[in-house]
Amino acid sequence: MSYHFTKRVAAIKPSATVAINTLANELKAAGKQVINLSVGEPDFDTPNFIKEAAYTAIGEGFTKYTPPEGILELRQAIVEKLKKDNHLDYTAQQILVSGGVKQSLYNLIQTVLEEGDEVIIPAPYWVSYPEMAKLAGAEPVIVFAGMNQHFKIIAQQLEQAITPRTRLFILNSPSNPSGMAYTGNELGDLAAVLLRHPQVLIASDDMYEYILWGMPKFINILNVAPELKDRTIVMNGVSKAHAMTGWRIGYAAGPIEIIQNMKKIQSQSTTTTCSISQKAAATAIRADRSQLQYMFDAFCARHNFVHGALKEMPGVECRPADGTFYSLPKVEQVIKRLGLNSDIELAKLLLEKGNVAVVPGTEFGVPNYIRISYANSMENLQAAMRQMAAVFAGESLSG
Repeated sequence: MSYHFTKRVAAIKPSATVAINTLANELKAAGKQVINLSVGEPDFDTPNFIKEAAYTAIGEGFTKYTPPEGILELRQAIVEKLKKDNHLDYTAQQILVSGGVKQSLYNLIQTVLEEGDEVIIPAPYWVSYPEMAKLAGAEPVIVFAGMNQHFKIIAQQLEQAITPRTRLFILNSPSNPSGMAYTGNELGDLAAVLLRHPQVLIASDDMYEYILWGMPKFINILNVAPELKDRTIVMNGVSKAHAMTGWRIGYAAGPIEIIQNMKKIQSQSTTTTCSISQKAAATAIRADRSQLQYMFDAFCARHNFVHGALKEMPGVECRPADGTFYSLPKVEQVIKRLGLNSDIELAKLLLEKGNVAVVPGTEFGVPNYIRISYANSMENLQAAMRQMAAVFAGESLSG
């Protein structure tokens, strides 16, 4: 039977990170010893004190629908967190809890973008940003920042990208996939441009806020330009720093008019998020950060090891990351030396011959790079680096 599909579906592609992770897991299930460095997911279990909050919620029968915006307990915890950690003032009515930051951003995009609007997206970018813009009929405007710029765009680039059709600017710091974070001065320069263009909204994706070691503290653009608060939507969640990817809790904080309209979108799609996950997330957000320090320390140590190993590989260029659990090395010389045509072919070769799964940089808007996730055990990372080095040197490890 022949089916008709919409132009919206035809315009987008599946998530590359999900596809590669699925393939790696299928190969592992078939008996191949694959080391999966493609997935952006902590390898740690959710801490017990968070799981205990979920057990309590189940025991107390907290298993019914909740309001679309999220339970007040969780929204109030988010308000307190934003005040304490970020020096940002919001009310509970300005918070919308969703099924992860991906849904938060999707809600925003569907709320504020019309067909033909433009969205400025710095590259390297998270794979879903351009596709979500396309689903709204908007046009992604990609602004490239390579390793020579520490993967961060500058004010002149932002100014040149803005047109009368620009409606949204997506800012992700620390960044997936580069691990780089903007400094206060760099954010101030970008803010100065945005202040000259009042039609542009800002989506601030702060998911990796707590996984940051390259600067003394995390800085949100509103900390340097509070005048932008009436057109900035701050998004965050518990997936990465709390090892709660499967609990699916993210949130958006912003002007009440925008939040209320985002709620309308959500109320007609998923309606609300899991009641039990919300109780667990409230506990996670209110927790003392010292209870999660072991994960931070592990990510930092793994970063140092992976970065050091990559630097020793001929033809590989890399910069130390400021945070997250990603490295984004440039492998252009390796691609040429092996007679390959692209980073996509190199990633395929790494999986087939080295049993290591990574994501091609092309999927993040930066060809000739690969993204490595070090959310894995040190033992696996050591083996992966050995196998990567062998493949890059032209050795065949497995068929």
